[in-house]
Amino acid sequence: MARRRAADGTTDLLPDRIPVFDHVFGTCRQVFARFGYREIRTPLFEDTSLYVRSIGEATDVVGKEMFTVNRGETSVTFRPEGTAGVVRAYLQANLDKIRPFQKLFYMGPMFRYERPQAGRQRQFDQIGVEALGSSSPLLDAEVIALAMQCLTAIGLANFTLAVNTLGEPGDRARFRDALRTYLQPFLLERCDDCRVRFDKNPLRMLDCKVKGCQPSNKSAPTMVDSLAESSRQRFSQTLGHLRALGVSYEIDANIVRGLDYYTHTVFEIRCTDVGARSAVCGGGRYDGLMRELDGPDLGAVGFAIGVAPVLVALEKQKHASTAPKDSDVAIFVVPVTDAERAACFLLTHELRAAGLSADTDYEERSLKALFKQADKRGVRFVLTLGPDEVAQQQVKVKDMAAGQESVVARADACAVLARRLAT
Repeated sequence: MARRRAADGTTDLLPDRIPVFDHVFGTCRQVFARFGYREIRTPLFEDTSLYVRSIGEATDVVGKEMFTVNRGETSVTFRPEGTAGVVRAYLQANLDKIRPFQKLFYMGPMFRYERPQAGRQRQFDQIGVEALGSSSPLLDAEVIALAMQCLTAIGLANFTLAVNTLGEPGDRARFRDALRTYLQPFLLERCDDCRVRFDKNPLRMLDCKVKGCQPSNKSAPTMVDSLAESSRQRFSQTLGHLRALGVSYEIDANIVRGLDYYTHTVFEIRCTDVGARSAVCGGGRYDGLMRELDGPDLGAVGFAIGVAPVLVALEKQKHASTAPKDSDVAIFVVPVTDAERAACFLLTHELRAAGLSADTDYEERSLKALFKQADKRGVRFVLTLGPDEVAQQQVKVKDMAAGQESVVARADACAVLARRLAT
């Protein structure tokens, strides 16, 4: 019988991989703290209607990618993205009345029914921020700079920023009409998804990854052609703030993002080391979302970093954080003969109670094999108990890095090891 495998689109996070995840999450936490963002944790699933209203019924996420569970009259969906749940929590807690301007961040798993590939899974982790309660272009620039600083601090290289604007809803409607007029003659050449998007969401046709669809996008009208003067000025202000911060960017008229709630600034951060789908971070402004969810007409902007594509890029760039970490404990307590195993077990627990990381043997291996295991695990000190050490209430200590041995009193072992590990 074949061994059972994890469900398609999911991966097991084994102990050797945990340190790199801790590195990414911990680094982002530190950067968020410098910018004044506080953590929020929302449920893993929400009422399905929340995502239909916020993301948009015509989007691929709602139409094809959501994991939805129906029980009687209840329909819930495992979160495909983080923004809608954060805004729902903000409104439910009446933060719009108590303290409207909030800087929040979240970390955790999301769920989408996509074709699994490198850096893309059906359960995946995102790290995101939502700055709620302001429409200032300064905040757009801050959020983009924050995303860039996070990726830099993580150690990612070879990434670039691309920005665009979707303007006001009126601008978007004009652009949608112009796009349909232009794309109509090419419909027969486009993929099935594009033909569906033509009626429901033609902007998504610009973002199609099918190679046969991309040539007809090259001469398509751009959003800039449909912008009102106020929207042009706002985009110009945002770009000016980015230049003032020293943030390099390129303008990419094909960035439309896949969710309906975006307005004005949208952006992607791309890294070619990920592969064809190179985005490691995406976001933008969504000023109409609160109003759509029966809240006040307040502005908001945010982004989400995809942890999986970041890790793919870090591994290809051979970043130090992705190297396997063999050392799991600092101290390994080993017996010379079977008679000392109980004494080793007791000493190990005393070391742990003193706040030190320690382990002992549970496989009844030979002393030679235990020293090989300690070396493989990257243990700092090996403590040996034999008949003589037990009789004389002593412990033999070997510093594995220095290759030096010493003998300490059994009663002093915890204090001596604590001092040596502190240096």
